[in-house]
Amino acid sequence: MTSYYSQYPKVFVSVDCIVFGFDEGKLKLLIGKRLMNPGYGEWSLYGGFVGTDESLDEAASRVLYELTGLRRAYMKQVGAFGAIDRDPGERVISVAYYSLINVKDYDDNLRKTHHLEWISLEDMPPLYSDHTKMVKKALSILRKSINTEPLSFKLLPDLFTLTQLQQVFEAVLNQQIDKRNFRKRIKQIDFIEKTELIDKKTSKRGAALYRFNKKSFAEDPTFKL
Repeated sequence: MTSYYSQYPKVFVSVDCIVFGFDEGKLKLLIGKRLMNPGYGEWSLYGGFVGTDESLDEAASRVLYELTGLRRAYMKQVGAFGAIDRDPGERVISVAYYSLINVKDYDDNLRKTHHLEWISLEDMPPLYSDHTKMVKKALSILRKSINTEPLSFKLLPDLFTLTQLQQVFEAVLNQQIDKRNFRKRIKQIDFIEKTELIDKKTSKRGAALYRFNKKSFAEDPTFKL
């Protein structure tokens, strides 16, 4: 380290991960109670400080891996949060990232190790410091993007029913969608492929299973629903 900026005060830089999952027809958030001060016992996002040898993205990827055990989960920067009094311990600027994961891919032992819970957004308790603002901003970004980017598939297993896909959109947008029109639009999208497989677990009659064809999408990466 040099002494070029020794005359200036130092601040801490952290990253906070907003992890969204979809389960039981609802959009859920991964949070836990803080095990350290300040804010011991308060509901909180999971985060960490940026190392001297890390970029912001690298730090967020490391924290997300520690949290979920997943290395290729979708992640997007939400923004910086730097209110002077946001952390009563020190002057800390945090850069928030949101991630979308399939809950079934998540090792539940890690959730227990970190004392975390999946909480429905509608049941989200007050969060530590400005973490509630982070979640709201992330959700706003997700809602603006879900109809123009193939984000819904990040929350689903590789094989899914059209009902599950519609439920993801309804959960994210927090509004009901007309089933007939939704399915009509889906069937016009080439890279959402119907398979010969049938789901008999979530449907008594048996529903056709679909998949997102990444290769087909890569050839024409245009998504509008």
